[in-house]
Amino acid sequence: MSAPGPTAGADAALPLGDAEFAALMAGFAPFEPTPRLAVAVSGGADSLALVLLAAAWAAAAGGSLTALTVDHRLRAASAAEAVQVAEWLAARGIAHRILRRNDAAPARGIQAAARAARYRLLEAWCAAEGVLHLLVAHNREDQAETLLLRLARGSGLDGLAGMAAVAEHRQCRVLRPLLAVPRARLEATLRAVGQPWIEDPSNRDPAYARARLRCAQALLAESGLGVERLAATAARLGRARAALEAAVAALLATCVLVHPAGFVQLDPVALRRAPEEIGLRALAAVLALVGGGTYPPRLERLERLYRELPGGLESGRTLGGCRVLPRPGSVLVCREAEASAPPLPAPRGATVYWDGRFSLYLPETAPEGLVLGALGAGSLATPGLFPAAVRAGLPAVREGAAVVAVPALGYIKAGFDPGRLGSWRLLFRPTRPLSGAGFTVV
Repeated sequence: MSAPGPTAGADAALPLGDAEFAALMAGFAPFEPTPRLAVAVSGGADSLALVLLAAAWAAAAGGSLTALTVDHRLRAASAAEAVQVAEWLAARGIAHRILRRNDAAPARGIQAAARAARYRLLEAWCAAEGVLHLLVAHNREDQAETLLLRLARGSGLDGLAGMAAVAEHRQCRVLRPLLAVPRARLEATLRAVGQPWIEDPSNRDPAYARARLRCAQALLAESGLGVERLAATAARLGRARAALEAAVAALLATCVLVHPAGFVQLDPVALRRAPEEIGLRALAAVLALVGGGTYPPRLERLERLYRELPGGLESGRTLGGCRVLPRPGSVLVCREAEASAPPLPAPRGATVYWDGRFSLYLPETAPEGLVLGALGAGSLATPGLFPAAVRAGLPAVREGAAVVAVPALGYIKAGFDPGRLGSWRLLFRPTRPLSGAGFTVV
């Protein structure tokens, strides 16, 4: 999917109008009949412009919007700034909530930790309120800076493609409708309606790489690395990434069989018939799916395994939190039980996510004190529907030390009343699906 950019030839100093914003939002369709949006708003010009434009769009679509401000408590002024944003939006009739971060700031990687905490709070609110669309205000300058930052880190094609206009997260989808819009137009949008904004001093703090890049914009432009050219380069690389992802998805559809218990059967011959880059990406996707990881394994180890697959593995391998085992005519990829996350309390009336792979919902009628974790080797003497390697990594529900249920095996402990679990649900919901919506270019 490709979301449209701003109106061709639009002056960088002109406000962004409602019709132009509606054209940007059209690239994210379809929406539900009465769309509900959440918008992350810090009080800066970018996010304030977004919330005003999105509020008008939601009203015209018969929907609703809630602005969300995360108070990171990293600066003394942050609480007062959040209240200021609330007052500005209340005066315009826009619903607003303040989400406060309570965990301590790390000694290093402050901005990365703040970003992770921000999305965690925003997405948790969306999940609790049943909101499917979270809008964030990244713009053309942000995209250009992202390209430079990732280039400095040695990123490959996927990283240099920059930020996607749509990112599907577990709780909601994150939309970036302003990704091709210059920051100057967003500031002009606020000036046109007399809306002030807050300047975050960290945006000018040379301790942060992104702030240093902003200070060097003029010099970079003189060298041919202006914002417009950098953003255009990211878009071109994004098209290449999107094409690769489509090819990988087509290959996975022909060579992978995914079981809802969280393991995969892989046709290694079909995998190696594809171009090497496509095959490597497909193998990485399988390992991320089964291993519940956020990032793919190291390329050197991935390439070694990829080369070994067609000839047949003489013995099993471990990579990316997975066990890769030879089978007649195929390869079995399952979770490495020893690498699974520790057992997790499963309170009744709540959904918990375990091991980056499974979600468990227990109704209010369920007993207290249940725990979700890996079954482990030799925990049950029941005959195997699956190989022992698969069984060890299956999710199991325990009460104390006793295994009371293993959904994938259809197992309920003798004497344990299954009615006590009521309408419970355990689903395979990996951190990285085998094939998502694909990279979106603006």
